[in-house]
Amino acid sequence: MDREKASYIEGTVSIFINIGLFFIKLWAGIVSGSIALSADAWHSLSDTISSVVVIVGAKLSSKKPDIKHPFGHGRWEQIASIFIGFLLGIIAYDFIKDSIIQFQSKESANFGTLALVVTIISILANEGLAQYAFYLGKKTDTLTIKADGWHHRTDALSSIIILIGIAFKNYFWWIDSVLGIIVSIMIFYVAYEIIKESINKLLGEEPSSELIKKIKTIVESLFPDDLSPHHFHIHNYVTHKELTFHIKLDNNLNIEQGHSIATEIENELFKELKITSTIHVEPRNLNQ
Repeated sequence: MDREKASYIEGTVSIFINIGLFFIKLWAGIVSGSIALSADAWHSLSDTISSVVVIVGAKLSSKKPDIKHPFGHGRWEQIASIFIGFLLGIIAYDFIKDSIIQFQSKESANFGTLALVVTIISILANEGLAQYAFYLGKKTDTLTIKADGWHHRTDALSSIIILIGIAFKNYFWWIDSVLGIIVSIMIFYVAYEIIKESINKLLGEEPSSELIKKIKTIVESLFPDDLSPHHFHIHNYVTHKELTFHIKLDNNLNIEQGHSIATEIENELFKELKITSTIHVEPRNLNQ
């Protein structure tokens, strides 16, 4: 399954399920007077919005390279993930604000059977969506699908916290307000992680030690003589990756021989790792 198709499927499934969850949780929140449950309903609706972002991001990032964008449009996916992160942050802020107002006014929620049933349904549905999104995100290595999965996971966790609150409703009048704040902090953290990962990819990443080890192994398999690969840089354009690094060759080799060695390594790296590489050749006795 390709990235674009996976994004469309995950986004569409999420939209339909979360619209349903929004209405039943909002209904239960209004009946019980629970800010935490009503806020959780709007969290579900935000899942719908983020899923729309996933679909739109997939459509934009799948566009082919053109004159103005020779490396393609894959980074639209990371931009869409940042949007999801900011959306989560705004929702978390509203949750905290409403929870503090409720606590100051000493209002308590009237949880009943309806709230209990709806909360359990929400937990099962959102965790199912999260697992599905994580599966597709890992299979296709799609950042926005993974971000959407975390959005579903936070909704499931917030519902679990509300379920705990329902169990202690008769002991603490302030339980609904405190739960609202806890849920907000959880959402803030997830928003931070999503935005941080996306920005890191946009700014450029240092190749992982695992990737560098694979590159060196491939180079050594082609040329047992130590070429000392070093100075690694990688540019992630989502739909493809560009790698640059240096190697050291014998000073007596001519330009054509050096070019041949570098090209052979570049072709093998693309074959094995699906990474486009550019290799800078240095004389072996060059000190840096």
